[in-house]
Amino acid sequence: MRYQVKTGKPTEQRTDVAIVPVYDGGKLGTAARAIDSVISGAISAVNKSADLRDGVGQTLLLTQTEGCPFDRLLLVGCGPKDEFDGRAYRKAMRAAFTALSGSNHTDAISYVSLERVAGSDAYRLARIAAETWHDTVYRFTAMKSNSKVDKPALKTLGIAVRDRKAATRARRGIAHGDAIGAGQDLTRDLGNLPANVCTPTYLVKRTRELAKNAPKLTVQVLNEAEMRKLKMGALLSVTAGTDEPAKFIVLRYRGAAAAKPPIALIGKGITFDAGGISLKPPGAMDEMKFDMSGAATVVGVMKAITQLKLKVNLVGLVPAAENLPSGKATKPGDIVTAMSGQTIEVLNTDAEGRLILSDSLTYAQRFKPAAMIDVATLTGSCVVALGKHRTGLLSNSNRLAKKLLDAGNAADDPAWQLPLDDEYQAQLKSNFADVANVGGRDAGTITAACFLSRFVDGTDWAHLDIAGTAWRGGARKGSTGRPVPLLVEFLLDQ
Repeated sequence: MRYQVKTGKPTEQRTDVAIVPVYDGGKLGTAARAIDSVISGAISAVNKSADLRDGVGQTLLLTQTEGCPFDRLLLVGCGPKDEFDGRAYRKAMRAAFTALSGSNHTDAISYVSLERVAGSDAYRLARIAAETWHDTVYRFTAMKSNSKVDKPALKTLGIAVRDRKAATRARRGIAHGDAIGAGQDLTRDLGNLPANVCTPTYLVKRTRELAKNAPKLTVQVLNEAEMRKLKMGALLSVTAGTDEPAKFIVLRYRGAAAAKPPIALIGKGITFDAGGISLKPPGAMDEMKFDMSGAATVVGVMKAITQLKLKVNLVGLVPAAENLPSGKATKPGDIVTAMSGQTIEVLNTDAEGRLILSDSLTYAQRFKPAAMIDVATLTGSCVVALGKHRTGLLSNSNRLAKKLLDAGNAADDPAWQLPLDDEYQAQLKSNFADVANVGGRDAGTITAACFLSRFVDGTDWAHLDIAGTAWRGGARKGSTGRPVPLLVEFLLDQ
């Protein structure tokens, strides 16, 4: 997609399709009023005839536009005018892009960005438009025998702004939104691939491909022999029952001065999780291909950051492995020694994500990071607590937690903070080892984070549990690409 920023009067511009906002009750937006005045009140007439129903996301294409500089007008409903906020704007843009993506038009200008949107400016509106275009037209076809899908004919999208000052902000918003959208596309592609394709070895291949076109990004890969030398006993206990070898992928993006401490992102990369000996029930087990969504998020964030050439230092760690049952698999009751030297009683082999993350958190400390953030589809308890709407957030630093919460709200990719009180640590007591890997049914998301907190060694750290937000089930089954927007927003703020 080629994005353009448009200034000037709507009635003096040219395009195939103009996306024009209208509000409930027949109220017209800024551009709609201007255009209506030169087409003999055709938009007002449509509103009065009730051909366009009230509600955010309703659309109607006008083809009779005599006297208008545009071939077509796409009216998009924006709901009540005094309630038009960022989420309503995103929904309106998605509806407009859905209508356009099935048309033969190659050029369009959105005038919805001229409206007053609560809590948003020209930067945010342009960024949302670019992100939403990616989200609307995304299709996963890599595994279909006939993967030829008609791509949208639209090649150029204009974003209208009020003046040159707003244009500068809008161009920045488009660049950020396009990069975030590209990062989400990559994250979704990796998540949607089946586990017989997207193996730990495949993740290595894709990260190396990403680094080829990004001179500031390097990739290092540790094999199982190298992990054994590092004494990553927790991680290796998870992959013990598989034939596919585990990989530990280290991505380093150097965009700032070498002296500046990096941010470390750690993504859980279980490319398929059968639960090990603690075997999962068969219903919806196919969705356990999404258990590497944390790893896919880290790769997607790297994609966005390299596209933006952001001036930050970033370390991405991807512990990648399968969790399968076999005669060699770790058994409930086994005790393993983590890289930190702590011993762990594995009471449930299906609580494997925290095991690979524990060694990854220890490894991350060698980079002396300013902060560590792990991203993981870690607990079903998080889905019970927060559903599919908000990512779970737990942290040993209120300052870091607030930054992440604020970033999520700004990016429309929200999280919710849960407590991390010391009282919960008692549930992880083991009679035989330093710590058990599960703490019982109660407060499962919190005790999982309590387990991870034992491996951060005083570094500012946050845990994002994306079990509810990384993918959808049912008829819309597929990766969402979250929380790429949250994390890129956080990094942009740095």
